Amino acid sequence: MSDLLAPPADAVRSAAHGAGLTAEDRDLQRKGRDFLFALAGALRALQLYPLENQAVVDALNALEAAALAVLGPDDEMVVRYVGDFFFVNDMRLRVDLASYATYGQVGRALQRHRIGQVEVFRGAERGEWTALLALVNSDPQSEEDPFGAFFDRLGRTAVLHLGVGPDRDSERDPTGDKGRQMAKRTYAQTVAVAREAMSGLRMGRGVSLRPVKRAVQAIVDQVLTNEASIVGLTTLRDYDEYTFTHSVNVCIFSVALGKKLGFTKGQLYELGLGALLHDVGKVRMPLELINKAGPLTAEEFPVLQEHPTEGLLSLFEMRGLSEVPLRAMLVAYEHHMKVDQTGYPRSIRRREPTLFGRIVAVADGFDAATTKRSYQAQPWPADRVLREMRDNTTRGFDPLVVKAFISMTGIYPVGSVVILDTFELAVVVQTSPNPECLHQPVVKVIFDSMGVPVVPARQVDLAETDPATGSPRRTIIKTTDPDRYGINVGDYFV
Repeated sequence: MSDLLAPPADAVRSAAHGAGLTAEDRDLQRKGRDFLFALAGALRALQLYPLENQAVVDALNALEAAALAVLGPDDEMVVRYVGDFFFVNDMRLRVDLASYATYGQVGRALQRHRIGQVEVFRGAERGEWTALLALVNSDPQSEEDPFGAFFDRLGRTAVLHLGVGPDRDSERDPTGDKGRQMAKRTYAQTVAVAREAMSGLRMGRGVSLRPVKRAVQAIVDQVLTNEASIVGLTTLRDYDEYTFTHSVNVCIFSVALGKKLGFTKGQLYELGLGALLHDVGKVRMPLELINKAGPLTAEEFPVLQEHPTEGLLSLFEMRGLSEVPLRAMLVAYEHHMKVDQTGYPRSIRRREPTLFGRIVAVADGFDAATTKRSYQAQPWPADRVLREMRDNTTRGFDPLVVKAFISMTGIYPVGSVVILDTFELAVVVQTSPNPECLHQPVVKVIFDSMGVPVVPARQVDLAETDPATGSPRRTIIKTTDPDRYGINVGDYFV
């Protein structure tokens, strides 16, 4: 019986390695251990007693104090559960006889929901801890995708300063159905975060950057592991929430372009943060100006041109300013400047927009031109927008960035509705991975040559050739307006 209760050999060996740790490492080991013990105590107290019980109050107080101790001067801590071991900010915690049972208790609670990571941001309040731990204590809502169900439920709470990530098993097959569902959740939650941040600024409330940061990190992770699904969701354009969906779409396009250009993950995060907040200055513009159905007058347009400057000033007022790198902040100021300096705001001294600003300008221009807005009832087809951005130098886009953007999106971007030479109607769902086949994307055929709906839609790679002739089996004749056929493009990405 004693052998069954003994910790594994790795745990015993881990305890012996403590002598090689620095004083800073030993301090983190101690604080991390205290945090996990406090987490276990809070989980147990919430299982046994009502919220108002003093035992629950004491347990949550201890948990808050332990989390703050690990955070120290930082604004974020990450606890990961991998195998049978816990890592706090990438430091693997030693396991000894006293901690073995407690670590196992917390690990099993997380594993029930396939949670492999817990993120804590400065500002986490007791109500947020209570909501998160109550969900951890509850039974999983799905046997097939317990983490996805947990993530959905957490997203419906007021928890903004605590986050979770899946375990490694849940991350397998990121491009399958689970991956698409994760992309949808990431997109929806980022729209909600953008709405909360911009609405808060408009109403003069203090706005925390923690949830914004978490949302951008989620977008970066999706682009790195599941780019086709998350980029496909930019077709889910909501006219009533244009301001927020536009910001999220620009963030996705910018991060995907940064990935194409070889940016590091840290650089992608900075770029994505600037892209998500690029239009934050519009919260200081009159609503009747932002929502005006017709063109702006000669008196109104100069007022709107102030929104890049107002955006930079707004970012200075957000809590957690130290988290916003200067390059990300400059995006709000630069995204309408144009490379030839003919845009706005005008600079007294000539200055070149940063690379981040030029990238977001391209992403912003593409999404704006292809989206229905209050003053643009009929958006442009995506392929026409790309040609205009490439060929019309007066638009002021960096030609090299536009070229990279076209290389990323293909000649027919994701979401384009195309007519094939077989007279079938199709939706572009993925660009060709072969740079020589940008005109041959992957499509879903949704109507056959007789106009009969194809259910379910049939996925076809237009780069596929006929062995007998060596020619493509299908080619694109032209793009068309989805509204003409009553097509909701977003239906083919969910």
